Amino acid sequence: MAGSASPRGALALLASTQLLLILDTAVVNVALPSIGEDLGPGSAGLSWVANAYLITFGGLLLLGGRAADLLGHRRLFLAGLGVLAAASAAGALAPHANALVAARAAQGVGAALAAAAAFALLLGLFPDGPARHQALGAFAAMGGLGGVLGTVAGGVLTDLGGWRSTFWLNVLAAAVLAALAPRVLAPGERRADRGFDLAGALTATGGLGLVAYALVGAGESGPLSLRTLGAGGAGLALLAAFAVIETRAAAPLVPPAVLRRPALRLANTLSALAQMTLFPLFFLVSLYLQSVLGHSPLDGGLGLLPLSLVVVAVAPQTGRLILRYGLTRTMTLGFALLCAGTLWLALALTADGTFLTTVLAPSLLLGVALPLAMVTTNVAATAQASPEETGLASGLVNTSQQFGSVLGLAVLVAIATTRTDAATAAARTDGFRAALLVGAAFAAVAATLSVRLRLPAPATAPPRRVRAAEPTHGDHVGDHI
Repeated sequence: MAGSASPRGALALLASTQLLLILDTAVVNVALPSIGEDLGPGSAGLSWVANAYLITFGGLLLLGGRAADLLGHRRLFLAGLGVLAAASAAGALAPHANALVAARAAQGVGAALAAAAAFALLLGLFPDGPARHQALGAFAAMGGLGGVLGTVAGGVLTDLGGWRSTFWLNVLAAAVLAALAPRVLAPGERRADRGFDLAGALTATGGLGLVAYALVGAGESGPLSLRTLGAGGAGLALLAAFAVIETRAAAPLVPPAVLRRPALRLANTLSALAQMTLFPLFFLVSLYLQSVLGHSPLDGGLGLLPLSLVVVAVAPQTGRLILRYGLTRTMTLGFALLCAGTLWLALALTADGTFLTTVLAPSLLLGVALPLAMVTTNVAATAQASPEETGLASGLVNTSQQFGSVLGLAVLVAIATTRTDAATAAARTDGFRAALLVGAAFAAVAATLSVRLRLPAPATAPPRRVRAAEPTHGDHVGDHI
């Protein structure tokens, strides 16, 4: 019967969706050289095969999360998988680069809808507490595994079946997930009692999309180019208009009261900072292994496998650490380890090193840090969400993470390429080191901010002269979640 399976079956489906969405980005990145040889860069430029996906994905996450609340989580989840499958098929059949870029943009639309709905479904299945912490740990494990599996699968599929096979893999995986969803996910309810904030949706989506366009294009045209500044300025102007609209709308896309929650604002900031370090780190390590140490693209991806295995082992245990040591302490530990691991990796890099002497040990420490930082920030960002706000909370934290990834990649790659364009391995290594040191600084800022996180006490009983004690209890609730 539809929706009759256990929460464990639903979690397996939703975590597999997370795996697919992360895997998809890495698969296509590995296939880009083969795409260029086959189609040529085209007028859009080969880099936009990757960038088009990032722009629509980041721009639509917030809208997707709110739409999931209004239209039904399972309904939007299935719609997202359908768009992803159709766009992937169009990409596999693309006759030229411009058609492929358009297909990748459509893939980003489907991914945004599916990701926001999947996260909201998870929050609805598991109330705040140990069960949700374990579920978020499974999500983090699949995200960590997806990046490496995507790199490996991209190399294997491109070698054996050509780059188009990487898109057909998406079609098959999305079709399987969509077929299983009605069996394991409850239908959910469509909320027809509230209007839709069209002006807010248009300004938020347009603003986020333009900011994403400016960030991903900065590396190509320069951070101070007219294109980057124009798109970024227009995006910020639309986001400012969005902020004004939300204070006046009858049914705002993001109710201002939600954004006035200090814990939510801090948690989303920390989520972005985590991704500003982590997302570019994977790219830079793979590039170092290939351009400095001379490994093949497939070997470069496999070099991240030990890190991913540690993530898969540690992520399911994060809930127990939160229960034992508290949310705030576990989060601070995660960011401190992230800073230490990134700093260790930066200082270990040498032009004549080996994987075993330079990358392996720091990557194992980073494998511990990743789930601690990601699970705890997700817990904090969604802890105060009511059942009617699960999609909104999902959209907010996913948007924070996506834009942290894009901003971190733009900044750190720009730093690295000031040296990596040079001919010598030593100069390239200096560039990677400088970028990783900045990434460690982002993690250090996050560790410093994380100690300030305080979640309000849950309202589990009718109020009875608790008001005066609330601030004290709230100061420590993070240590008992």
